[in-house]
Amino acid sequence: MSKVVTFGEIMLRLQTNNHLRFIQSNSLEATFGGGEANVAVSLANYGHDAYFVTKLPANPIGDWCKAELRKYGVKNDFIADGGERVGIYFSEKGASQRASNVVYDRAHSSIATAKPEDFDWDKIFDGAEWFHFTGITPAISDQAAEVCLVALKEAKKKGVKVSCDLNFRKKLWTSEKANNVMSGLMEYVDVAIANEEDAEKVFGIKASHTDITSGALSDEGYRDVAKQLAEKFGFSHVAITLRESLSASINNWSALLYDGKDYYKSKKYTINIVDRVGGGDSFGGGLIYALLENYSMQDTIEYAVAASCLKHTIEGDFNLVSVNEVKNLMKGDGSGRVQR
Repeated sequence: MSKVVTFGEIMLRLQTNNHLRFIQSNSLEATFGGGEANVAVSLANYGHDAYFVTKLPANPIGDWCKAELRKYGVKNDFIADGGERVGIYFSEKGASQRASNVVYDRAHSSIATAKPEDFDWDKIFDGAEWFHFTGITPAISDQAAEVCLVALKEAKKKGVKVSCDLNFRKKLWTSEKANNVMSGLMEYVDVAIANEEDAEKVFGIKASHTDITSGALSDEGYRDVAKQLAEKFGFSHVAITLRESLSASINNWSALLYDGKDYYKSKKYTINIVDRVGGGDSFGGGLIYALLENYSMQDTIEYAVAASCLKHTIEGDFNLVSVNEVKNLMKGDGSGRVQR
């Protein structure tokens, strides 16, 4: 199986139970999660050699985080030790017409204060076939953005394929800064992943005939977005997830893939959501897996969407499903019948 490297921040996730609001809750459930770590867990679960790279404090919380990654098969050989703290995010799960809410407490985390010399990218990428990061990582701090650039240059030097999920986070930076920083990183990216908002918020490329608030999405509009992104930055592939939010509890979920010549649209799933955090990351993990396995373009987008559909039914950030479970859903087995 292929060696895949992901780089970013993993955080302690503190979530209220049973859809309680923060003000109602007397306890919080503690797990871990973060965009690139979530992708690494998916790929390890599918059988690839997944390495997650970050910086964590040399204390019991950092050790706990590493142990959690190891539990799911993710290799942490290249995690740098140092800094003061693990970032935290607080999650309040919404329901029906009440949206979920995330509050970050990640300033001055270890990865936010990391420096290029903390990582030996030549060694990290030795034998690697794929490198994945998201737009969240360079948004954390100017130092993290600098480390991203160094990693990308080394990845390209060693012929490693690179994917990026644009993942715009308005709580971390402005659209103007995102455009300035991300534009400089995109020349090293082969495969871009975006959702219905990212291309507009980061690069000002907006889909026509679309209203994300009402859940009305135009396939034709997003075909144009994918083409514009590919032409602007030279991406070999652009994947766009299409989430129709009927409510916080029920979403329609599908995606579009563009390979520079043709467009491929997945089937659409109506999901009764258990936990949508990490849904986009599970799509990224599925997409990378299918591309590494040389699936056809249609099967690639179907696999990524089916994998992500299943993630929405699982608590926590990580997508804990098997390849066979994803393939069964691709074949149409979405009845939810008990497996005996």
